[in-house]
Amino acid sequence: MKNISRRGLLGASLALPAFGAARAAESWPNRPVRVIVPFAAGGPADGLARMLAEQVLGQKLGQPFVVENRAGAGGVIGTAAAAQATDGHTLLFGSISMTIVPHLQAQPVGYDVVKDFVPLAQIASTPFLLVVPAKSPIKDVKSLVEAAKANRGMSAANSGYGTLSHLTAELFNRQAGINLDPVVYRGEGVLMPDLLSGTVGLGFLTLSSLLPHLRAGTVRALAVAGPARLPELPEVPTLAEAGFPGVEVDGWQAMFAPKATPADGIARLKTVLAEAMAEQGVRERITGFGAVPATRSAADFAALVPAEYKRWGDLVKERNIKID
Repeated sequence: MKNISRRGLLGASLALPAFGAARAAESWPNRPVRVIVPFAAGGPADGLARMLAEQVLGQKLGQPFVVENRAGAGGVIGTAAAAQATDGHTLLFGSISMTIVPHLQAQPVGYDVVKDFVPLAQIASTPFLLVVPAKSPIKDVKSLVEAAKANRGMSAANSGYGTLSHLTAELFNRQAGINLDPVVYRGEGVLMPDLLSGTVGLGFLTLSSLLPHLRAGTVRALAVAGPARLPELPEVPTLAEAGFPGVEVDGWQAMFAPKATPADGIARLKTVLAEAMAEQGVRERITGFGAVPATRSAADFAALVPAEYKRWGDLVKERNIKID
């Protein structure tokens, strides 16, 4: 029998903890993972979440990732449920609304977006466009602002009081020194007939809802309320290019982990999500939902969340926007 030196035994003993740590780092998840979507089934956010849970995370991490829709109260019910989860195997597919709604509600919402969650990865963005009816004489942002200053009754449709559609218009009001009259609807589909007919003068609406009407020539896009032009509409400038910086809105969707999630699980999720977001197939599937695949790193997105929380809180307070 070959003698084993003391040095060899010591080396082997030192290697064991490292091997054990490597195995431990691969232990999460060890059972099915629940992914809470705080919106109703069937919408774009739900579709993105299901694609990510079933086709990406479930396949890459070897456990079922099961979507649970917990809709209601503008996303508050599902987000609060995720924040209170302590099982270590619950995730949240959240959106920018989780940084907005707490400022609108008179009562506590049951979560602190900064303290209760770990941002894992931004998945997608929903671009917003400033549009007018095709029959409108307004051809660009400058002429719109001039018209708004001359006509105090100019109206702006939005998809709900306190929604990103509404708040983007309020940002534009502040930046342009105008005061568009908000006309509140319950969703973009409901407002579209009034926009097309010219009953309302303009709106900040999502690319996904506008594309059929842009292609049909029934609405005119004046600007993108975002940091860059869109590949689908390369001729449409950003609001910054049109002379109104500061109205950059990123309607993001992202994956979060409750603070009770084990550190090894958070590390694995960040790695797997970063790898997935670099895959062309995943990015094409995101585009198929009418969204723009995210490009921010995990670190950049983690820094964005508290900045967004402050930004929207300041705007809500300044413009006295409250939901009773």
